[in-house]
Amino acid sequence: MSKHVLFICKSCNSIHSKEIDYEKAEGTVLLNQLLDLHQHWFDRDELEIRAVGCLWTCSRPCSVAFSAPDKATYLFTNVPATAAEALLQFGQLYLTSKEGDIPWKQFPEVLQSTEVAKIPSA
Repeated sequence: MSKHVLFICKSCNSIHSKEIDYEKAEGTVLLNQLLDLHQHWFDRDELEIRAVGCLWTCSRPCSVAFSAPDKATYLFTNVPATAAEALLQFGQLYLTSKEGDIPWKQFPEVLQSTEVAKIPSA
């Protein structure tokens, strides 16, 4: 099975300050929630959750991306720090899709209010 990855920007935070406690940043909060729930949704080999330092969407925190070989990549911005279950629901749709094409109407409701980019596979 090809490797599916959910990238989480751990430094995302809606409060812009030079003195942010990145252990309490919204991106880290979301990451920790995902890691806690992940084992109940997926086998470890199905979807890897990988923290990244920055996805360069600082004006639109929190940001996450789903990626897999030969599939479209999805970049979500303005994701609520409480959207872990919705992201895992989307992850299930993404894993079962052949080319990463997820109809908008199937997105979990909380993700329909985020900003999203679908990037075609190479």
